[in-house]
Amino acid sequence: METTLSLTLRKLQDKFGQDIVSVSSWRGDDCVVIRKEALLAVATFLRDDPELDYNFLVDLGGVDYLNHPKPQPERFAVAYHFLSMKFKHRVRVKVYAGLKDPEIDTLCGMWKAANWMEREVFDQYGLKFKGHPNLKRILNHAEFVGHPLRKDYPIRKRQVLTESDTLMDEMQKRLEFKGLTTGR
Repeated sequence: METTLSLTLRKLQDKFGQDIVSVSSWRGDDCVVIRKEALLAVATFLRDDPELDYNFLVDLGGVDYLNHPKPQPERFAVAYHFLSMKFKHRVRVKVYAGLKDPEIDTLCGMWKAANWMEREVFDQYGLKFKGHPNLKRILNHAEFVGHPLRKDYPIRKRQVLTESDTLMDEMQKRLEFKGLTTGR
C-alpha cells in the first residue's frame, strides 16, 4: 500500500471524514469505502469539485460477500468506478448494504448511465436503488424468482421461461418472420 494519499483521497477524508470507512491506494488505484448514506454527497463532490472533476461514471457493479473468507461489514456491496477525463484519474467508491436493508440511493439524477447499471445490479443481486425511475428486471424475465448472482442461488436451478411475458409474442413474430419457427 502506498504511504501518501492522492489528492482525491485526501480531499474526501477532509470533507467526509465521518462517512469514510476506509481508504486505500495501490499502484495508483484509489479506493474509498463510505457509509451508504453519504453516497449522493460524495458522488456530487467528486463530480463538482474543480480539482477532481470526476465527470464520468464508468461502471458500477454488485458484490456478494456471502461466505467470503475475510469478514465484511455487510453481505453486499456496490462498487462505483469514476473517471476524470480532464485529469485522467480514477477512483473506486464502495458502499455496503445488508440483507435487511438492501437499499442504496440511486445516482440516476447525476449520471444517466447509472440507470441501466443499477437495474442490472437489482436484477442480479436484489439490491434496491432508492429513487430509481424504473427499477425492474433487465436481464431476467419479469417472472424470474430470485437473483442469480447471489451466492446462495442454487447453481443448478433452472426456471421455465415465461409464457406471459409481453415480449414473448413479439419474439415469436420475429422468429416466424425470419422463418426460424412455424408458430406455437
